[in-house]
Amino acid sequence: MTEVSGKSGRHAAGPGSLSERNNGAGRHSVEHPDDAQSWVEPEYVEPTEHVEPTAYVEASANPQADDAVTEVIPVVAQAPVAAAVEPETSASAASAASAGPPGETRLAAKRRLRRRPRVALLVGGLFAVLAIAYGIDLFVSSGSVPRGVTVAGIDLGGKDKGEAEAILRDRLGERSEQPVAVAIGDLRSEVVPVAAGLQVDVATTMDAVGSQPLNPITRLTSFFTTRETDVTSIVDDAALTAAVTDLAASTDRKPVEGNVVFEGAEPIPVEPAVGQTLDVEGAKAALIAGWADENPVELPVVVGGVAVDATAVDRAIEEVARPAVSSEVVFTGRDNKSAVLRPELVGAVLTFVPDGRGGLAPEYNRDAATAILAPQLAVTDVKPKDAVIAVDSGFPRIVPAVVGDMVSWQKTLDQLPALLGASGARTAATIYEPVQPALTTEGATGLGIKEVIGEYSTGGFESASGVNIRKVAEVVNGAIVKPGDTFSLNGFTGPRGLEQGYVESGVIDHGRPAKAVGGGISQFATTLYNATYFAGLEDVTHTEHSYYISRYPEAREATVYEGAIDLQFRNNTNSGILIESFGDSSNVTVRVWGTKTVDVESVTGDRYAQTQPELVTLPKGDDCVASKGAPGFTTSNTRIISDRASGNEVYRHTRTVKYDPVPIVKCE
Repeated sequence: MTEVSGKSGRHAAGPGSLSERNNGAGRHSVEHPDDAQSWVEPEYVEPTEHVEPTAYVEASANPQADDAVTEVIPVVAQAPVAAAVEPETSASAASAASAGPPGETRLAAKRRLRRRPRVALLVGGLFAVLAIAYGIDLFVSSGSVPRGVTVAGIDLGGKDKGEAEAILRDRLGERSEQPVAVAIGDLRSEVVPVAAGLQVDVATTMDAVGSQPLNPITRLTSFFTTRETDVTSIVDDAALTAAVTDLAASTDRKPVEGNVVFEGAEPIPVEPAVGQTLDVEGAKAALIAGWADENPVELPVVVGGVAVDATAVDRAIEEVARPAVSSEVVFTGRDNKSAVLRPELVGAVLTFVPDGRGGLAPEYNRDAATAILAPQLAVTDVKPKDAVIAVDSGFPRIVPAVVGDMVSWQKTLDQLPALLGASGARTAATIYEPVQPALTTEGATGLGIKEVIGEYSTGGFESASGVNIRKVAEVVNGAIVKPGDTFSLNGFTGPRGLEQGYVESGVIDHGRPAKAVGGGISQFATTLYNATYFAGLEDVTHTEHSYYISRYPEAREATVYEGAIDLQFRNNTNSGILIESFGDSSNVTVRVWGTKTVDVESVTGDRYAQTQPELVTLPKGDDCVASKGAPGFTTSNTRIISDRASGNEVYRHTRTVKYDPVPIVKCE
């Protein structure tokens, strides 16, 4: 018996065949096969919620064969009443669930069921084929470089690893010996990798390539894609740093500020240009990363900007530079004299500097302008003259100073900017001012130079040496050293060469007689040293001869050499010092004038530690001067200074000197 659940009970079909049809809107009709006109409409129950059809019920077309399917009728489940359906109905629904969608015949259902194994077999076969292909591919490629792998643009995919290593070693080894183009800002250069300490590390690079992937997706996509592996390099850091430093030396440049310069009377614009400095560490990293590629390597630089642009340059030319060279600038002086700044000389005076606001500011070089203009009006200057203390008839006499009257170029040139910018008259008068002498008459009188406080003379020099000695005595004569000042013989005389009137004369060179321009000056130095020694002045520096010269006092003499050995003393008195020096054919004398306040005593020690001379044999000729030689020795000198008024000792100093032996020279 087939049961269909209704609202509140069951509708049971009798022993005959019973079919149920859906009349829409959830209603069902039941037909009896023996009475097609009679039907009973079961009560309709509105479902409380929508429930999808879950089963199909087969109605028997033959009362004698319930298993024959004549029509498949959907059954709508009524959620609230479902519990009232007997188990038989649920079983029938479950049986109908496998029958297929509504309207499907039993034959169609059987065909559909027969197709399911075929699809399963097809899918399984496909997976089997893929699995076999995967296994074959994995087996065949075992020991090879994964597909799609490139190193520095070199395709290694699918190659035997040994073959791949050989290719890398050969190709990249060749590249390492060829110049690699590098871009450094807007400049181009080249680097040879092997010379820069860069080589390929083949073993490590191959390790990075890796082994065959097991992921089937990766293996499949490798047929259509590539994977670039970076080159690992062996790096000699010292060589690489040196190579990059060399690059920096040739490519670094300072920024060029926009400016204006002059070529003659024509102002020329200087176009601004940024600077660049190679980032050494960054460049090393870039070369390590990219030398093996065939592309130029971009090296990082630090760019230095500029403050002045081209517009500011053009403005400075039009507003300042061109007017400045439009015509001459004239400064009038005394006695109808004048000084002229010509347009072609303006560039030495007028320059430009950044003004801090993106523009250019003019600068006027007054020293350069003075150097151009002052000589043109020098004849109108009255130069100052210092007071002179001259010794006349054995007494010092003061020659009065002269106050000068000269052009004050600093004040005169205050007018220069306006004159250079003027479009009309460009003429101005010079300004003169009094100029005081360095030593006024009053100043010379107050120095207290009234008597000789130290004096010394030496002689025994040859004729040529006498020329030099008298020359230097003439230069030094009249020198005044104010209280507290230091006198330098080299500094006061300046160069002592042929141009200054000195001649070639005898000198001692490594213990042997020789000749040089200025020979004999050391005798004057010894004379001056002894005069200041007995004047009680402070010894700042002096140097004895290496070999003793018999015409000088032992341990109380001095030598000088231009630019190297000097004689200096300081005026440690309260009065000024005047040096009087003069010479004749055989002697030179130095007197120190001032105010005498001390007495000086000199004590020379005995000779000791004598050393014997060695024999030197030289070829005969002008360069060989024979000498008998002399022994060396050590000795000392003590200076004792006493106060003149009280007689008390105020200073004592002992100086020890070692003289080398003078070699015996033979000319053969």
